[in-house]
Amino acid sequence: MNQYTTGGVGPKRRRPADKSILSPPPYVVFPLSDFTIHLSRLQRDVGKTKKSLDTVVTDFILLGLSHPPNLRILLFLVFLIIYILTQLGNLLILFTVPDPKLHARSIYILLGVLSFLDMWIFSVIVPHFILNFTPASKAIPFGGCVAQLYAFHFLGSTPCFLYTLMAYDRYLAICQLLRYPVLMNGKLCTVLVVGTWVAGSIHGSIQSILTFRLPYCGPNQVDYFFCDIPAVLKVACADMTVNELVTFVDIGVVASSCFILILLSYANIVYAILKIHIAAGRRRAFSTCSSHLTMVIVYFVCIFIYLRAGSKSPLNGTVVVFYIVVTPLLNPLIYILRNQEVKSALKRIVVGLRAANKNKSNYGLRDYLHHCHYDSFQLLLHVANIQQIDVGLSLIECNSTRKNL
Repeated sequence: MNQYTTGGVGPKRRRPADKSILSPPPYVVFPLSDFTIHLSRLQRDVGKTKKSLDTVVTDFILLGLSHPPNLRILLFLVFLIIYILTQLGNLLILFTVPDPKLHARSIYILLGVLSFLDMWIFSVIVPHFILNFTPASKAIPFGGCVAQLYAFHFLGSTPCFLYTLMAYDRYLAICQLLRYPVLMNGKLCTVLVVGTWVAGSIHGSIQSILTFRLPYCGPNQVDYFFCDIPAVLKVACADMTVNELVTFVDIGVVASSCFILILLSYANIVYAILKIHIAAGRRRAFSTCSSHLTMVIVYFVCIFIYLRAGSKSPLNGTVVVFYIVVTPLLNPLIYILRNQEVKSALKRIVVGLRAANKNKSNYGLRDYLHHCHYDSFQLLLHVANIQQIDVGLSLIECNSTRKNL
């Protein structure tokens, strides 16, 4: 009989406990390196969260584009001269557009609006860019950075819609010549221009709101020469995937839609021009579109380079400088040098100013001679009166002398 059972003779013995049941489970051993990595990541995330809660960026420091230090003065003078020439050229366009023969056509109203936008986008970016070549402070307030980003995308996207309207205007002027005054009248042109401004404002608002809804906890150094989306997103303290996707899709959809509409307009224009049998008529019809077509090519090349670079990294500085600095300078040059109607309007204005100055100078000379003659006449009368007085005194003296004698 088993001695551990209750039956049988003898004292009862307790069954010994099963060691396999009471023994503690074996410990899970992690490598020390993995534990250290996980701990450092946890500390970094906690520190980043605490830092984002404790610190708020109030301004950004724009580091500008890299350039040789010995060329600062030269670059400063070059871009300052370009700035002055660009503003003067666009002011000349705005001064020419009110000409009666140009103001009656919608294409030149759109050209005046385009020159106005070029002046503003140039003034928003370039002055701060020029200051990068000086010892001046490169800091920009947080609100100023928001305004600069909004203005850049508002003033940069509105010309995209304007170029589309100008292509549609050229299509109506060539393919629908007889109905052109009815289809593109002044009222409709005004409504379309207001629509382009509203669309550009919505685009700029979307980009600025999505960019600055993210937390910015530092560092506040932006490796660029103005507040653009790719450069600003690099200093954000949050996930930027949604922003990068929306930025790419928004800009891509706007640019691609306008480009397709422009291509459709010019496809119909080319087809209509080829049906003209007279060579002089074909050249004249194409000359009315050449200036606009040149600027469309320059503009959309820059836009597609912007899209190719994406929003993950800042663009090549040379491309952006060309788009912001050179394009507004090319607009007045191309339209003044290649457009015969603009040159004719400038000649009429210059001739009118010369005629006005000539008439003014003639009237001034007549007035001067009139006043000179009047003054001379008064002087002669005065001399005559003096002589008469002298003669009278002489006669009185003679009479008194005679009486004394």
